[in-house]
Amino acid sequence: MIFYDCSTAPNPRRARMFIAEKSLTIESHDISIAKSEQLGEAFKDVNPQATVPVLITDEGTALTENLGIAAYLEAMHPEPPLMGESAQEKGLVLMWNAIAEQQGGVPIAEALRNSNPFFQGRAIPGPVDYAQVPELTTRGLDRTKRFFELLEHRLQASPYLATNSFTLADISAFVFVEFARVIKMRIPEQNNATLAWHAAIKARPSAQI
Repeated sequence: MIFYDCSTAPNPRRARMFIAEKSLTIESHDISIAKSEQLGEAFKDVNPQATVPVLITDEGTALTENLGIAAYLEAMHPEPPLMGESAQEKGLVLMWNAIAEQQGGVPIAEALRNSNPFFQGRAIPGPVDYAQVPELTTRGLDRTKRFFELLEHRLQASPYLATNSFTLADISAFVFVEFARVIKMRIPEQNNATLAWHAAIKARPSAQI
């Protein structure tokens, strides 16, 4: 397998943590978004959509989305289980992973990409250039605030996001919470359940890479 990473971006970090939790050693190549390497012809031969992460499987298939990468690795290396064991758990993991992406990852990206001068003309990842929409910054900040509220409500009732065990959903939410620093947002100091959850995941070896 070959893994195309980016050390500074959240989505590759999600895949990187999943790989580490599975204790896998995979050949890795870092693609610098800061240098626009994802837009170069060499990388677009790997992924025409010009996004990272990408996992090239042992069969030679390019998996270009976190959920596809996780599902493949979970099937190939089922221990430890990170996507649920029972039918109900599997459903909950995918549900909360989607919530983390839609309610956390998307608004943070909107706020960043529509306000930071570096992303001028690059408001959406991929091969097509899109102009920034400043109004989306305000909406993204408000939605991120609501994401922190959603996490706190859930984590007051459960030690982890989807089930009683650490899963893919926790990886996604954790990475987005950490990445929120780029829009100057942090876990509110009164959100004790979220702070405890974050500290527990931060202590895991996979969070250090």
